[in-house]
Amino acid sequence: MNNILDQQHEGYTREITRDFFKNVYAYMFGALAVSGIIAYMAGTPEFFVKYFLKEDLSGISPLFYVVAFAPLGLGLVIQMAYQRLSLGVLLFLYLLYSVLMGLSLSSIMMVYSGSEIALTLFVTAGAFGGMAILGYTTKVDLTKFGSLMYMAFIGIFIAGIANIFLESDGLSFWISIIGVFVFTGLTAYYMQKLKDVAQSNQLSELDRNKMALVGGLMLYILFVNLFLSLLR
Repeated sequence: MNNILDQQHEGYTREITRDFFKNVYAYMFGALAVSGIIAYMAGTPEFFVKYFLKEDLSGISPLFYVVAFAPLGLGLVIQMAYQRLSLGVLLFLYLLYSVLMGLSLSSIMMVYSGSEIALTLFVTAGAFGGMAILGYTTKVDLTKFGSLMYMAFIGIFIAGIANIFLESDGLSFWISIIGVFVFTGLTAYYMQKLKDVAQSNQLSELDRNKMALVGGLMLYILFVNLFLSLLR
């Protein structure tokens, strides 16, 4: 009898875990698709000059800074306030985040060739997928490892902000190199954390949907940052 109950429980756990990750990846790839389409459409010199430069072409327009920094604020709101917000509001904020990220990424369409972008996407997908599988399947607790990677992420984030003013090619190179290791490491860590969430039987259906959206956002952020680190 106990064996039957254990088998039923394991089957139920596998089912809810599978459904959870289906939603996570749907949110992630949906956002990537939106951002990619927007970046492709806006990635022209004409668009950049019209919307991101001042009318007299004397400098960057305020809209450029809004597009550049608004996703950071939206991402924090989604992650910190998801329990208080409705699923509909979260979906709207996530869509807006994806659009703004697409606009902020549009400049790479003018800097890099299509073949360079395609090759980098292929390498990013391989590295991301490999670390995601590792994080999901490993029996090793990655909590301490994740904490170290998160501290390293904060470090390269601060260095990246500083380099906006320093404009150092050498610093930019090392930020990109370290970023590859940090974002691949965080991918494994967050996949393990998401697996723990997916296998929890204490969440309501609404909470599971919200957590799937937040999980999709986290994986989206890691994928995009890994892509940018490799591209540079």
